[in-house]
Amino acid sequence: MNTASASLPVITIDGPSASGKGTVAERVATALGFHFLDSGALYRLTALSAMKQGVALDDEAAVAQLAAALPATFRDGAVWLAEENVTDAIRAEAVGEGASKVAALPAVRAALLDRQRAYRQAPGLVADGRDMGTVVFANALAKVFLTASAEARAERRYKQLIEKGNSANLPALVADMQARDARDTARAVAPLKPAADALLLDTTQMDIESAVQAVLSHYQRKQGN
Repeated sequence: MNTASASLPVITIDGPSASGKGTVAERVATALGFHFLDSGALYRLTALSAMKQGVALDDEAAVAQLAAALPATFRDGAVWLAEENVTDAIRAEAVGEGASKVAALPAVRAALLDRQRAYRQAPGLVADGRDMGTVVFANALAKVFLTASAEARAERRYKQLIEKGNSANLPALVADMQARDARDTARAVAPLKPAADALLLDTTQMDIESAVQAVLSHYQRKQGN
């Protein structure tokens, strides 16, 4: 990273699956006119690419090779893998499960690190993920850790799936959230945890707009420091 980009403001929003961090991060970025990085999409794209090419998700060297050369682009509000619009495909539960598995592989995380840091461009960046504030942008100006109960997060995911016409089982989603949380917090490299200087925000009883305002207020306070 060059010195100029290192001084650009970054807001990191980390948290477990379905905590609302993606929606909040995108709205904060829009409010500030900043760039937006959905780091989870890169892991989902890596998992989807492996699944499409028949690469085993636990084949660390092969998956890392895919991650390093991932033909991924974010344009027109859509996510593309080469010339295929995979915006909906990467949100499938099987792909999310796969993303959690490949994200536990150190070589895959290393392959995606520089790619994520390259999103730090003027006038600033809002990055959401699981290790944005602890690893990828450890010197970020403002850090937030969004969380919510597994039950609340499963209910949100359930509503999303039903609205899209997919079948869903709420108890199974709760179990999936808990399993993903356990895997993400226990992995050896860049485990899911709040940065020491992060604002902890529990969104179990909070709507999106309130969470967005809380993040913007936190950023303004940090700017004044």
